[in-house]
Amino acid sequence: MKAASGVCIVGAGHHLAGVVEENAELCRALEVTPEWIVEKTGIKRRYLAAPDDTASGFATSAARRAMAGAGIDADDIDMIVACTFSADYTFPPLSAKVHKELGVRGGQIFDLQANCAGFVSGLTAASDRMAADPSLRNALVIGVEMNSRYIDRRNLDSVIYHSDGAGAVVLGRRDGAGVVTSAFHTDSSNYEAVRVRGGGSSFPVMGRAGPADTDVMELNGLATWKQAITHLPAVVRGACRKAEIELAEVDFFVFHQANYNLIDYIVRKMGADLTRTYTNVREIGNTGAASVAIALSEAVERDLIQPGSTVVLAAVGAGFNFGASVWRWAPVNRAGGA
Repeated sequence: MKAASGVCIVGAGHHLAGVVEENAELCRALEVTPEWIVEKTGIKRRYLAAPDDTASGFATSAARRAMAGAGIDADDIDMIVACTFSADYTFPPLSAKVHKELGVRGGQIFDLQANCAGFVSGLTAASDRMAADPSLRNALVIGVEMNSRYIDRRNLDSVIYHSDGAGAVVLGRRDGAGVVTSAFHTDSSNYEAVRVRGGGSSFPVMGRAGPADTDVMELNGLATWKQAITHLPAVVRGACRKAEIELAEVDFFVFHQANYNLIDYIVRKMGADLTRTYTNVREIGNTGAASVAIALSEAVERDLIQPGSTVVLAAVGAGFNFGASVWRWAPVNRAGGA
């Protein structure tokens, strides 16, 4: 295996929305049963934001937990990367609001939009930046989504899946551990398969009398499934080749939590099994760019990843884009979430 970079995940935390919606409650307004949803997706419940909740509030809460786990405060942070497609505003960036709320001074901030692959992409962007600039001490990488704000509650293709929440990690420096390599791939042939058009410059909100059909999430589940099973295993294998390891040498996987059946299929397609990963999609649903971050935080909280382990993080996002990174795991304190 190639040498680790020394840029490590040293703290993790998460925050879930406070409203828990069981399948039975959702199905009161739909012509399907709770059992049908479980059979199709594995999902039993989802977490939904209250009207006064904000993406920045969720992100800040998760960030504080990650910082507590890392044993740092605001003065130790030199970079904040917020990975989201549902920020408070179109601009300024969400990362600036988190910077303000945490009381960070100076440093660099930016938002990264790669849909559900955002957190894996953001980790690579931040860790590459730290590797290139030794003066950077710690970076905060956050995945956060308010999916429910973009869901048509009558649309089975989206309402059964999506949840709200945030996960965050602190990147620091540890000798002999950290990110080893990353791999990415894009197949834009199904660009229109998962989208929210409203608010973009091609579908502006100016001049509207009210909400438009373009303001809700449109999702082609079959296209998403085909893209994921084709390209996500290939990206994971590509990251492992770059790291000079075999798939069998990976101790632990954390995947985007889109659909339990999809994760099961992909893991088995790669010749592994579910004992080498952690899933929470059945219990909390799909939290978009937050999903890998939340699953990782929960895995840390449960002591499922041991120091020295080889860990792969992997995700697929609309567009479609795919990312995977290989890590030599460093000790991480448990901060958890709520």
